[in-house]
Amino acid sequence: MCATNAIATSIDHGNREPNPAGAPAPEGIIPVAVPCFRGREWEYLKQCLDTNWVSSAGPFVERFEQVMAEYTGTAHAVAVSSGTAALHTALMVAGIKPDDEVLVSDFTFIAPANAIRHAGAWPVFIDASADTWQMDPDLVYRFLSENCVRQGNRTINRQTGRTVSAIIPVHILGHPVDMDPIMDLAAQYDLIIIEDAAESLGATYGSRQVGSMGKFGCFSFNGNKLITSGGGGMLVTDDLHLARKARHITSQAKMAALDFRHDEVGYNYRLTNIQAALGLAQLEQVDEFLAAKRAIAAVYTLALGDVPGISTMPRAPWADSTWWLYTILVDPKKYGHTNLQLMQMLKAEGISTQARWQPLHETEAHKGAQAVVNGVSKDLHLRALTLPCSVNLKTEQAYRISKLIRKFAK
Repeated sequence: MCATNAIATSIDHGNREPNPAGAPAPEGIIPVAVPCFRGREWEYLKQCLDTNWVSSAGPFVERFEQVMAEYTGTAHAVAVSSGTAALHTALMVAGIKPDDEVLVSDFTFIAPANAIRHAGAWPVFIDASADTWQMDPDLVYRFLSENCVRQGNRTINRQTGRTVSAIIPVHILGHPVDMDPIMDLAAQYDLIIIEDAAESLGATYGSRQVGSMGKFGCFSFNGNKLITSGGGGMLVTDDLHLARKARHITSQAKMAALDFRHDEVGYNYRLTNIQAALGLAQLEQVDEFLAAKRAIAAVYTLALGDVPGISTMPRAPWADSTWWLYTILVDPKKYGHTNLQLMQMLKAEGISTQARWQPLHETEAHKGAQAVVNGVSKDLHLRALTLPCSVNLKTEQAYRISKLIRKFAK
C-alpha cells in the first residue's frame, strides 16, 4: 500500500517541518512526497524477521547491491547507512586529503558540503545555471582557469594555497548536471569526480545513468526519495579496488571474520538487512515510480505553463529527468504574490509545499567558504516552491493544485 494521510492524526507537529523526509501527513493534507509501498515490501521484511537477519549482515544487503549496480550500469555497489555516509566514504576512498578543496554545487541540500568537511576538506561552492538549475560548467571553468595554477599534477588555489582535488556535481531535483564539460575540465586539471545522485536515481545524461560517470556515484534512500529503504544510501563504482576499500572502511575496517583485528580507523556505515529488504522491493518498482513522476510533471507543466509569473521546472534536451520534486518559480511582480504567500494559501487548502535551499555559501554552517556565484542560487532560493508529487498523487489532485495556483494569481 502507499502511505496515506490517515496516519499521524494525533501527532503534535508543533513547529517542526511539515512532512519531513517522507513522514505521513496529517489527515486531509496532501503531502509533498511520501513513500509508496505496493510491491513485495511486506514479504521481504517478513523474511528478515522469520530468519532473524535484521542487522548489518544478511542476504538482502548483497541482493540490493547487485540489483543497484545493474540498474545504474556500474560494476560494483556498496550499501551504506545514508547518502551522506556514501559521500563521506567516497571522498575518503578516492584519496581526498585533509585541507584539500572540493568544488561542489551551491544550490543543493547541505549534505555534500557537510561530507566534505567530515573528510577534513574544504568546499568551494559553484553556482547554478539559470537554464537547468544545476552546477554551471562555465563557472567551474572560470574558477579553475582564473583562480588556480598547475604545479606538476596538482591544481593549486592561488587564494588559499590549497590543493583542489575533486568535483562533486549534485544532480538536484531529478535532473542531471551537464557532465561532459565538467568531466573534460576534471581530466584537464587532474580532479576526481564524485557524483551526488541522491535526488536523481533513474535520470539519464544522454544514454548514461547519473552516478555512472564519475569515480563514484552516491545515492540516498531517505523516506522522500524516489525509492526508500527508510534511510540508507549506496555508492556505485566501476573500480573493484575502490569498492573493496569502501566496503572495508564502512564495516569498521575489520580484517577477518573470525577475530577482531582492524587495520585502520573505520566507520559503522553499513546498511541493515531489514533496510536492504525494503530498498530492494522498492527498486523492483522503480520504472513504475518513474512513470508516475513523469506523468505528474506533465500535468503541472501543461496546467501551469501559461500562468503569468509562474515558471515551470526545466528539462534540458540532453537530459531525461525523473522530476523527483516538482518545483516552480514564482515571480512576485508578475504573479502578484511571493512563493511564501503562495505556500500559505495552499496550506490553508490542505496542500503541503516546500521552499528550497538557501545557497550553501550563505549558510551559517559554511559561512566564509569560497564561492563562484552568479546570483542564480540566491534567486532560486527566493522564488522556488516545490509542489506535491508523491508517486501516488492522483491526476485530479495535481489539476486541483494547479487550478488553485492559477486562481490565486493577481
